[in-house]
Amino acid sequence: MKSRKVIITCAVTGSIHTPSMSPHLPVTAEEIAEAAVGAAEAGAAIVHLHARNPVDGRPDQSPEAFAPFLRSIKSRSDVVVNLTTGGSPYMSVEERVRPAAVFKPEVASLNMGSMNFGLFPMLKRFKTFKHEWEPRMLENSRDLVFRNSFKDITYALNTLNETNTRYEFECYDTSHLYNLHYFWQEGLVKAPLFIQTVFGLLGGIGPHPEDVLHMKRTADRLFGDSYRWSVLGAGKSQMPLAAMSAAMGGNVRVGLEDSLWAGAGRLAASNAEQVSQARTIVEGLGLEIATPDEARQILSLKGRANVAF
Repeated sequence: MKSRKVIITCAVTGSIHTPSMSPHLPVTAEEIAEAAVGAAEAGAAIVHLHARNPVDGRPDQSPEAFAPFLRSIKSRSDVVVNLTTGGSPYMSVEERVRPAAVFKPEVASLNMGSMNFGLFPMLKRFKTFKHEWEPRMLENSRDLVFRNSFKDITYALNTLNETNTRYEFECYDTSHLYNLHYFWQEGLVKAPLFIQTVFGLLGGIGPHPEDVLHMKRTADRLFGDSYRWSVLGAGKSQMPLAAMSAAMGGNVRVGLEDSLWAGAGRLAASNAEQVSQARTIVEGLGLEIATPDEARQILSLKGRANVAF
């Protein structure tokens, strides 16, 4: 009997954490490429990528910021590349979608609804910052609504469907699953749907195991066998929820975008360290990690030869 394959996604740098929070957060194109390749070598089938200004680490959604590390990663690894359309909550949808529209990746993330996006609790943990934008960005999130309206989502789908890019549908609450179901019924998205349920970010659903079960039951009812499930636990919830997902038949997402930690009070030295931890969990359950090509088959991706980088 063959073991079930578990897809590990690694979110390499993101836009939520700032360079002052961890010396291990990749910022430059070279650092992002090294982190992505290292994560792939550790067992990630997919790398989820943001870009940053190399000088001050500010999120940068210009295609020019993505190009250097995309070329480097593709030349060194067969890992599936997943480009963010989330970018930063402070950006317009047109700005956020642009890199995926230009580079036509195999996968692009897509947030499935608007939500409060509370980053300000991190000000209690982190007191010293290198750049003036960092504490201001966190403080401003007290009044931040991350806009992902039906119009915005439709714009992203109409733009990217033409490229045959598929999606990592990021669902931060139950309503986001219903929003995705609407777009599925309308024929704007196609199965198999890769649904990334997100737990533990202030403004979205919490990280309690009952929250995970509720999202899974809802997705099962709405999508049946037409979706592939994955779990993202923010912060200290990362590994416990990865274990829960893998045990329940799901896939997992880890990485420094979602959590800076490798244990209680211990910063992860790299994305690869978190991927290795997730791999240990998966294999400890008697399961196997999916290779990039196996992930392509599971998610019905177009293949690395059909991207524009």
